[in-house]
Amino acid sequence: MPQSIIIKSWTSDFSSEQEAHLRHEIESRNAGERIILQTPEAMSMFPPDLGNWFSYLMLFTDGNRIDLILIPLEELEKYRNDDKLTVILMDKDNRLPELPPPSDEDYWVKRPSAAFFADCCNEFWWVSTYVAKGLWRKEMLFAQDHLNQIMRPMLIQMLEWEAGIATGFTLSVGKNGKYLDHYISGESWNELMATFATGKYEEMWDALFRSFALFRKTSAVVAEYFGFGYPEEDDKRVTSFIEGLRAHAIVRN
Repeated sequence: MPQSIIIKSWTSDFSSEQEAHLRHEIESRNAGERIILQTPEAMSMFPPDLGNWFSYLMLFTDGNRIDLILIPLEELEKYRNDDKLTVILMDKDNRLPELPPPSDEDYWVKRPSAAFFADCCNEFWWVSTYVAKGLWRKEMLFAQDHLNQIMRPMLIQMLEWEAGIATGFTLSVGKNGKYLDHYISGESWNELMATFATGKYEEMWDALFRSFALFRKTSAVVAEYFGFGYPEEDDKRVTSFIEGLRAHAIVRN
């Protein structure tokens, strides 16, 4: 079965000429037939965020992927504390102390504070008016962007908190919530899937109101569990306002 492997290695200081040579050696070394290679720290379009670290992301024709990251020796301590999932496969120079058993604890769903919960609700309902405005003005890309890039993360965050409640906040739902369906009800999962719309305006309106219903239901569970207050009045006023926009859009069409 294809696998993704992250390999972190450390190097002593080297000149830019030696660095270029090392990169050439890695890129040309035969570790299998590659489909594609990416070196994010050498790209212009996307600013690098690894500092002095340098990565090679490689996908091979057998489906396996290797992420090779080169790290300067002086940053070994930073590497050691970078990720609790780290497993040392080889330390031929005996530079690293023994690490504790790997754990995904750093990625567990975190308990929300009352302020975080309130901010999540406020962001969801505030941005929903932008989605409605885009739909009313027939600005599909604007509406889709606000629904999917801003509103949806708030909805998924609320669902993650519900999953955390069900499991004692002792798990990760994976990057981008990829395991979320394992920890929420089938009903809630189907309702979430129904919030993904195509490029038709009526379907987008429907998806928006389905998002409202699921957010409202899920936030009630979270609010009750933690004793938080839910912004009922914001919900009612925004929903009523957007219902009016939709009705006007239908008449206008």
